[in-house]
Amino acid sequence: MTKTAERLPATAAPLAPPPSPAGGGRGRRALADQVRAYGFLLGGLICFALFSWYPAVRAVVIAFQRYTPGSAPEWVGTANFRRVLHDPEFGAAWRNTLTFTVLALLVGFAVPFVLALVLNELRHAKAFFRVVVYLPVMIPPVVSALLWKWFYDPGAGLANETLRALHLPTSNWSNGTDTALISLVIVATWANLGGTVLIYLAALQSIPGELYEAAELDGANLLQRVRHVTIPQTRFVILMLMLLQIIATMQVFTEPFVITGGGPESATVTVLYLIYKYAFLYNDFGGACALSVMLLVLLGAFSALYLRLTRSEGDA
Repeated sequence: MTKTAERLPATAAPLAPPPSPAGGGRGRRALADQVRAYGFLLGGLICFALFSWYPAVRAVVIAFQRYTPGSAPEWVGTANFRRVLHDPEFGAAWRNTLTFTVLALLVGFAVPFVLALVLNELRHAKAFFRVVVYLPVMIPPVVSALLWKWFYDPGAGLANETLRALHLPTSNWSNGTDTALISLVIVATWANLGGTVLIYLAALQSIPGELYEAAELDGANLLQRVRHVTIPQTRFVILMLMLLQIIATMQVFTEPFVITGGGPESATVTVLYLIYKYAFLYNDFGGACALSVMLLVLLGAFSALYLRLTRSEGDA
């Protein structure tokens, strides 16, 4: 053994390789993960761009043009908006839409909440009744509207036949100017009942049972427990569903289109149905897009309020 080798400690370890630049590998992996993630999202983004974003932008542009298929578009400024505003059906469409929204809130907002309360209190057959309540949601909207159109038939419809069997006065239902709109509200409420009930039911089941026990010890009855425990604990869900229902009911189209055709005497013409008439009956796409932009602005305000409230609740 040489003198040099004798001076080296027996446990000396080999020198480590120089470290790589700090974070270089992690940065490349993060970039690769992002590229891969956006690659998976690319198909969805393309679909949204082609079928949602582009039509929306195109509609805003056409709202300021005189546009008919087969001819070159011509810029007309706000002429489409002025013409739509002077249409006699414009006021009726907005009035019917707002009335439908208010009635839907009064009828279609309270009924699901009460049903959710009842289902939450059941001790037996809960699953069965949940399926029964949710069944209308699984029926296609057009099929549902056709069923109710037969149900409302003033001649041999099931509604009037039942009233005759009970020796009660019959009604014109969807054929009467005074009853047509509320008849459509009943249809829309029935068709969308199931989803709302299940959301309420999930919110009710998340309420701690100790709150109800404390209320019972204080001598609170059922109505007092609902008022002082249930509603305060579910107020956020109630508010969110209210805003979503306003946004949905202001776009009502299927029921008036299938059941009443906007009649009788324009009693059920809604804004969305009037947009359809401008585009496909009057062949006036500029007027249809002008109406669409007006509706877009209004619904955008409610959507912004919804996003603000959900963000505030998430931060809290």
